[in-house]
Amino acid sequence: MAQLKKEITLISGIGQLSTTLLGTGLFMVPALAAGIAGSLSLWSWLLLLIGICPIALTFAQLGKRYPSAGGTAFFVRQAFNRRLEKSIAWLFLSVIPVGVPAAIALAAGFLQPLLPTQLNSPLLAQTFTVFLLVIVNLSGAKSSGQLQTLIALGIFMLVAALWWFGSISPQDLVMPTISSSDLPMIGSALAVMFWCFVGIEAFAHMGEEFKNPQRDFPIAILVGCGIAGAAYWACSVVVIKYHAYGSTEFDTGSIPYLAQLLFNDTFKPWISGLGFVACFASINLYTQSLARMVWAQAREYTPSSRLANLSTKGVPANATFAVGGVLLLSCIVGELTQLDLEFFVKLANGVFILVYLMAMLAAVKLLQGFARLLAIIALITCAIMLALLGWSMLYAVGLFALLMYKINPNEVSQPEPISNK
Repeated sequence: MAQLKKEITLISGIGQLSTTLLGTGLFMVPALAAGIAGSLSLWSWLLLLIGICPIALTFAQLGKRYPSAGGTAFFVRQAFNRRLEKSIAWLFLSVIPVGVPAAIALAAGFLQPLLPTQLNSPLLAQTFTVFLLVIVNLSGAKSSGQLQTLIALGIFMLVAALWWFGSISPQDLVMPTISSSDLPMIGSALAVMFWCFVGIEAFAHMGEEFKNPQRDFPIAILVGCGIAGAAYWACSVVVIKYHAYGSTEFDTGSIPYLAQLLFNDTFKPWISGLGFVACFASINLYTQSLARMVWAQAREYTPSSRLANLSTKGVPANATFAVGGVLLLSCIVGELTQLDLEFFVKLANGVFILVYLMAMLAAVKLLQGFARLLAIIALITCAIMLALLGWSMLYAVGLFALLMYKINPNEVSQPEPISNK
């Protein structure tokens, strides 16, 4: 049976996860959250960081014990059955038409000013972004990880520069007072902010490619989440201080606005370039994980199909081409419909939170001791986050119910246990 190459080190793993979590989120979510809750969004960030800890720890334990390109779907299969596994796999893939095109559109927005005038159009910029995604993914996980580590360093330098030139003082770090009437706004902000930590389940698909998954995979998740959380909170402090929120222009343009306000115009092309590569890094891991999900399902159920093949570099090339084609089609539809960015984010969040919830449910059955207690806490946290989405969760819940109904019940079988290393 074909196997992926084990090329990911601890440093490149931390770089991949941190850039994935920061990528598109850093350039839109702090402004979106502040537009909902104002300075109270700083409390939302704190609550999110606390809530994500048991989820991250549980994913770390699952990835350590069951490293597989199948990710959450594989965890669910180990805990339950193949029918549920296939439902989760297709549910995860359903994020392509609602989540990834919004991220690609954001990345392309940064790319447009850097393109020649005759190519300066949203659709051409998005097409070029998809083309680059396919090329980078075909180069292998090792090269991709090195690229994303460099991008992570660039993002941290940008946040540090915003603090330095923004003259952030201790007074700016004082948390606002809250009352019981503020809780609904804080909860609404949380429903959007979960987007910032939806890379963990995608990262779970990379566990099989770590050189030492038992040691490095959990550390990469914990350190990556900590770095990303600190960067988000730091960026939000600057966004709130300079009121770079509250309009649709700021939803995707708060960082360029702050850069133009605090730096001189000489840095504008550099900010556009960094914005593009940061968003690109985030989408890149999703493209990798989606391709590996397609490949893992083909390897398991239709091993003779072309989607189950690997290239000479050990990359699921045909699966990557398939994902790239769907992404391009979704971008065209997204550009024609011109739907609101927050609308897409909430629909995608519904899929991600439900996938997280099922992973935590699998963990409750698979793990023991303190790890199982963490999984229970994480499961409750995911259930609360799903409820906070309100009507937006109907897309994910309805699709999941449809998948469970359509998949042949005869495919249900006992999970095939693997060694618990």
